[in-house]
Amino acid sequence: MNSLLQGVNLYLIGMMGSGKSTVGRLLAKHLGYGFVDTDDVIVQAAGKSINQLFAESGEAAFRQLESDVLAQVCAFTKLTIATGGGIVTRQENWSYLHHGLIVWLDAPVELLYSRLQEDTTRPLLKDVDPLGKLRSLLEQRQPLYSQADLQITISAEETPEDIANRVIAAIPSVLKKTVSH
Repeated sequence: MNSLLQGVNLYLIGMMGSGKSTVGRLLAKHLGYGFVDTDDVIVQAAGKSINQLFAESGEAAFRQLESDVLAQVCAFTKLTIATGGGIVTRQENWSYLHHGLIVWLDAPVELLYSRLQEDTTRPLLKDVDPLGKLRSLLEQRQPLYSQADLQITISAEETPEDIANRVIAAIPSVLKKTVSH
């Protein structure tokens, strides 16, 4: 399985709640890769929660940290990387993402909402109508997410294991494309 990607990193993009961390861990195991969650790296580096960072420094400062982490991570190989939902909004991040294979976990807004209802760790959903906010974020980001090498549309019935298996099954079709251009 490890030879499938020849050491190329796998980047998971998509909205908060789409399962990037959960599916990412499973993919790393399947591929014999390491797993990195950019949010976890930021929290460790800053010594603060994402909520604290947003509150104290604002979203722009957080996005800069995220870009810095991504720049460092893309120097390594054999990693599965779960990124923050908004990582696609900065153009410079795409130059890092394109070093690897980019997989968009595309989940419908209703599914994201049902998963995030009890989650208090999401700064962008604070003090707003969460469903409306998720919908507008997805609308803004959809054209960016759709630049991924692979789009995996997720349904509520699927387990993380199902989704990981679908990603693995789809990788060969994308690799042929990426190698040829």
